[in-house]
Amino acid sequence: MSILKELEAKLPKDAQITEMKFEGSELVLYTKNAEFFKQSEVFVRSIVKDLKKRIEVRPDLTIVMDEEKTRKIITETVPAEANIEAVYFEPEMGKVVIEAKRPGLVIGKNGSTYRQLRDATLWLPKIERAPAIDSKIVRAVRNLLHSEIDYRKSFLNRVGQKINTDDIPVEDRRKEWIRLTTLGGFRQVGRSCLLVTTPYSRVLLDCGTNVGATGKDSMPYLDIPEFSLDKLDAVVLSHAHLDHSAMVPYLYEQGFKGPLYLTAPTRDLMVLLCMDYIDVCQKNGKDTPYTKKAVEKAVTHSVVLGYGEVSDITNDIRLTFQPAGHLLGSAMVHLHFGEGLHNMLYSADYKFGPSRLFDPAYKDFQRIETLITESTYGAAEDVVPSRKEIEEQFYHMVKRTMERGGKMLIPVFGVGRGQEIMAILANIAEREKLNFPVHLEGMIWDATAIHTAYPEFLSEYMQKKIFHYGENPFLSDIFHRVAAADRASIIDGTEPCVVLATSGMLIGGPSVEYLKGFASDKRNSLLFVGYQGEFTLGGKIQRGWRELPLKSEEGRTRALNLELEVETVRGLSGHSGRNQLMSFLYNISSRPERIICNHGEEKKSLEFARDVHKLFRVETVVPHNIETLRLR
Repeated sequence: MSILKELEAKLPKDAQITEMKFEGSELVLYTKNAEFFKQSEVFVRSIVKDLKKRIEVRPDLTIVMDEEKTRKIITETVPAEANIEAVYFEPEMGKVVIEAKRPGLVIGKNGSTYRQLRDATLWLPKIERAPAIDSKIVRAVRNLLHSEIDYRKSFLNRVGQKINTDDIPVEDRRKEWIRLTTLGGFRQVGRSCLLVTTPYSRVLLDCGTNVGATGKDSMPYLDIPEFSLDKLDAVVLSHAHLDHSAMVPYLYEQGFKGPLYLTAPTRDLMVLLCMDYIDVCQKNGKDTPYTKKAVEKAVTHSVVLGYGEVSDITNDIRLTFQPAGHLLGSAMVHLHFGEGLHNMLYSADYKFGPSRLFDPAYKDFQRIETLITESTYGAAEDVVPSRKEIEEQFYHMVKRTMERGGKMLIPVFGVGRGQEIMAILANIAEREKLNFPVHLEGMIWDATAIHTAYPEFLSEYMQKKIFHYGENPFLSDIFHRVAAADRASIIDGTEPCVVLATSGMLIGGPSVEYLKGFASDKRNSLLFVGYQGEFTLGGKIQRGWRELPLKSEEGRTRALNLELEVETVRGLSGHSGRNQLMSFLYNISSRPERIICNHGEEKKSLEFARDVHKLFRVETVVPHNIETLRLR
C-alpha cells in the first residue's frame, strides 16, 4: 500500500480532506473541517509513528477568516511587547506569517497564543524571528521564498514524489552498495566536495571553492565520469563557508533543479557569502562561475531542516543534521542508508570544545560505521590550550595595546570568527569596564545581523543571556559599523581602538589596508585568531616575515615593513585542535569501523590518520582527490 493510501485509510471519515500531497519528505493535508483542523495535533500524534513521516494539516481556503479581520485578531491577541514587524499571508499554503522581534510571545506559554490565533482565524500561523539588527539578506531571502511560493509548492511535491517511490524490492536489497567519490577537500583545505552513490541515489555533500586559487584549481572535480549533474538527486550543505558552499549556485547555473538541504542560518549566510564572492571576482577582473540569479535559484530549491530532524532525501537515504559547533547553523551530516544497511557521519568542520557562540559538537550518535573527519589541525603540535588560557591571552594582548595608546588590527573571517571575537570583546568590556571602540568593516556587520535572527542556534549560555537577561552581546555600545570612507580617520586618529576587518587571511579587503596604515607604529598590534593559509599574506607574517612585498593600485611593488607587534592566539579557530579531534573520537557514542580523514594539509591528514589507527585500532584512510571508495 502506498503511503498516501495508508494515510487516507487512517483518516476520520468526516475529515473533509480536499488535497493530500507530499512536500519533500513531509505529508500535507488540506481540510474543510474546522474542528478537525483545530484538533489535528491529536490526529498527527496518533499516526506519525506508524507512517514514520512528518504530517502537517492545513486549512482549505474556504474556511479561513478574511485577511483584514485576521490581522486585527493578531494585533489584539499578541502582546505589544512581541514587537511584530510584519504580517503577511501565504494562501497557497494556508498560512499567515507573523514576524516578530520576540516570537516567543507570539507562541505563548506552551503554545497557548499560537493555538488561540489558529483556532480563531483558521489560518495556520508561521512564526519567524525578526533580526535584532536589520538584515537586508534575511529580508531578501524571506521575500524571495514568499514570492516563489507557487513554484516551491510544486517543486516540493515533485521532490516528495521522487523520495516516496515504491519500496525497493526485497530481491534487489542483495545488490545494495555504497560508494564515496572524493571531488575536493582531501589532502588539502579547500573546495570540499563529496559524492555519495548507491544503486538508487546520488547525493553531493558540499561544493566549495579553493579560496585564493584560480581556474580549475579552485573548483571541485565536477568533470570526472563519476559525476553527472543530470543524475544528481540532492545536495547537502554542511555550512556556509566558501570552501564548502561557493560552488553550490554553480550547480543551479548549470541546470540542476533538485533540492538543497541545509539549516536556515546556513541558507542565509550562503547567500551573503556567495553574493560577496561574485562581487570580489568582478572587482578583481576574474570570470564569475555563476550569476546572482543562480544564488536565487539555490534559495528557491532549498529545503530547511533543524538539528535532530530526520528526513528522507532519497528512497534509500535518510539525513539528520546535528550541531557542529563551528559556525552559525553548521551541521554534522549523518546519513542512514537503506533499512539499517550502513551509517555514515560526515563531520565537515567541527569544534569539539567550548566557545563563546556555540556548545561543543554533538557526539551522541547511535550508529556510525564510516566517519569522515576533518584534520585541519591534526598534527601533534596542533594542541589547543584551555579556553580560559586562550581568553586570558587575548585579554592581555588587547589591554597591552590599549594601555600604550595603540590600535589593534584583528583580521577575521566575516562569518563566524568575527562574531566569536565580538562576543569575547563584549565580555571583556563588561567584565573589566574597559572603554574602547571596536570598529567593524567588511561583511562582519551583515553577518552579525543574520546571527541576531537565529539566536536559538547559539550556545545555551548565549541563549540564556539573550532570552532571559535581555543582554545581546552583538548589540554592545562598543561596536561601531564603519565604511571604507571612515578608514582614513581611524588610521590617522589618536584614539586607541580595535579594528575587526575582513579578509581573515590578509589576501585582500579592508584588513590589508588597515595593516598598511598600522604597520609603522610600534604601539599598534596585529592579532591572528584564525587559520592562515600557507601561501597567504597572513601565513607569511605568522612565519616571521617582517618585510612584505605589496602591490599598489598602480601595479607597482613596494616593501611594507612591519614595526607593530604581531601575535597569534591559537584555539580561537572554529576548528577542533588535535586534542579536541582525539577527544571527539574517544567520546562519540558509536565507535566507527572506518575513519576517513579530509580537510587538512596532506602532512597533517596523514599524521592524524596514522595516530588514530594506533590509538583506536580501526581502519583509517586518507584518500587523494578523485578517488572512489566502497563503503559497503
